[in-house]
Amino acid sequence: MISADRILDAMDRRGFDAFTGVPCSFLTAFIDQAIHRGGSRYVAATSEGEAVAIAAGAWLAGRKPVVLCQNSGLGNMVNPITSLLHPFRIPLLLGVTWRGEPGLKDEPQHELMGEITHGLLGLMRVPFRPFPTTVEAIEPALDAAEAALAQDRSFAFVIGHGSVAEGEAPPPVPALSAPRTAHVDLRRAGPQPTRFAVLETLLPVLPEAAAVVATTGKCGRELFTLADRPQHLYLVGSMGGASALGLGVALNTARPVVVLDGDGAALMKLGNMATIGARRPGNLLHIVLDNGVHDSTGGQATVSGSVDFAGVGGACGYARTWTVDDAAGLAEASQAALAGVGPALIHARIRPGSLARLGRPTIKPPEVARRFRRFVTEFK
Repeated sequence: MISADRILDAMDRRGFDAFTGVPCSFLTAFIDQAIHRGGSRYVAATSEGEAVAIAAGAWLAGRKPVVLCQNSGLGNMVNPITSLLHPFRIPLLLGVTWRGEPGLKDEPQHELMGEITHGLLGLMRVPFRPFPTTVEAIEPALDAAEAALAQDRSFAFVIGHGSVAEGEAPPPVPALSAPRTAHVDLRRAGPQPTRFAVLETLLPVLPEAAAVVATTGKCGRELFTLADRPQHLYLVGSMGGASALGLGVALNTARPVVVLDGDGAALMKLGNMATIGARRPGNLLHIVLDNGVHDSTGGQATVSGSVDFAGVGGACGYARTWTVDDAAGLAEASQAALAGVGPALIHARIRPGSLARLGRPTIKPPEVARRFRRFVTEFK
């Protein structure tokens, strides 16, 4: 058993400087001390999958992130680990507790996951080892983690019961209160444009300094077709993760960050919006392009017809929101959003459909990630 301060001191010396996750009782002292050392360095996520995307965004902004979670949350992490971290070769350090460890009494919901935790990490090709429990074991353990990260591989510490000593509780963090949200309705009730048409109108409006994250599917493919730029990140998986990844970038750069989301993706991870509203990055613009369907998989309907994304954003604490239904309205709202303080959300109702014979990005995901990282971190 070691104190949280001991391991955090060692991690500080090695440059681990951004923490996110979902709590577990095994991690109480660890998370409390991470918060105590600087509340902005720990981002409380609404799900473990969201935490992986936030950490990936922090890495893209030049940070060295750590994700902390209970092993029950590995189920939520499978998708972003396999379809975000793996294809883009984004290396993260994971701290995963071992609830349901065979031979130790625990709650019934942890029994199966306790049996398969190591196997599941292995199946996802995430190397792992036990969390250090003595001072002497800290540096060798971190050496092993650093070796994996240096090869662009994520690495996990499996944290058993009693690995981290209980510490004194840090001072309470003041509760956040949501500010009053300013909303502007720019709907004109004319013919709705296609996604390609609104992207074509939007691109000239975005500042050259903006980092742009496009959700998986045809949104990223159409953005690539219109203009391939170093500041564009085309997600090829991790549906629903674009806004959390954008948050991770925005919290760690002064650049404007624009997230191009879809209605199906936004609905999949609505919790991301609560975290964005709580953290309030002033440089984040979140655009939900809502065509009412899963366009990339054949046009099956989503439930967005009954969802007011601008209203959800306002309830979650976004500073300003807009509702638009044409390309001109999106351009006007985007210019206003980028000229003010965010986070801002634009809900754009658009027409289903995409370009015929739409191609795919020809640049491999690892290079897309690394040129995006260079773009973000070179900002002065």
